[in-house]
Amino acid sequence: MTHIRRNLLTGVLTVIPLMVTSFVFIFFLDLLSGIGRPKVIILANAVRPLSPEISRWILDVPWLSSALAITLTLLMLYLLGWAVTHLVGRRILSGLEGWLKRIPFVTTIYGATKRLVEAFRSDGMDKPQRVVLIEFPHSEMKAVGFHTHTMIDRDTGIELAAVYVPTAPNPTGGYLEIVPVDRIIPQDWSVDEAMTFVVSGGTTAPETIRFTRPGASRGERPSTPTSAAFAADGITCPLGARAANR
Repeated sequence: MTHIRRNLLTGVLTVIPLMVTSFVFIFFLDLLSGIGRPKVIILANAVRPLSPEISRWILDVPWLSSALAITLTLLMLYLLGWAVTHLVGRRILSGLEGWLKRIPFVTTIYGATKRLVEAFRSDGMDKPQRVVLIEFPHSEMKAVGFHTHTMIDRDTGIELAAVYVPTAPNPTGGYLEIVPVDRIIPQDWSVDEAMTFVVSGGTTAPETIRFTRPGASRGERPSTPTSAAFAADGITCPLGARAANR
C-alpha cells in the first residue's frame, strides 16, 4: 500500500508542472487565435473569388484556421513594434494617446497601465536597485518588491519609496507599500529574475541574497511604523496589520 501511494504521489507531482505549462501555453495560443480570427475571415473572403476551395479550407479546417490566426496576430504585433520604433509610428501612437486623454475614465486606466508596463520593461541593468526587499509583514520577514516610484514626505522631508509587492504564484495581485527609502534593501536581480522567483514560489532562487541593510543588525526594530500598505484592488489595509515595520 505504501508503494502504491508513493508512486501515485510521484506521478501527481510529475504531471503538475506539465499540466500548468500546457494550460498557460494553450491559454496564450487561444488568446492569439481569438485576436487573429477576424483577420482570417477577411483573408478567406479575399481568397474566395480566386479559389473558393482554399477559402473553404481556411474557414472550415480548425487547425489551419487557428494557425493562420496565430500567425497573423504575431505578424501584426511585430509590425506594431516595428512601427513604434520609427518616427511615423511614434507620431501615430502619440495621436492615439492624445485622443484617449480626452476620455476621463479610459485615460486613467491607460496611463496607469502604461506606466506599470514601462516600469517592468527594463531588464534591471540601467536601474539595478529596482528590485528590493522590504520588511513585510514585519521586521523579521522580508518580501520581494519592485521600487516603482520615489516621493517626499511633505512634513518631514523623508524620502519615501513606492514598492509593489507581488503575490506568489500569481504576480498580478499584490500590495502597494510606501516605505522610507533607507528601509529598503536593494538587490542586484533583474526584473526577470525577481518575477521568476515569485512565480516559482521561491524554488528558482539565487544562492545568496542581501537580507539586511548595510550596517543594520538582525532583530533591529524601528520605534515607529514606517510603511502603509494598500491592496492591489485599491482597498486600504490596516497599518498595524500590513505595515512594513511594527
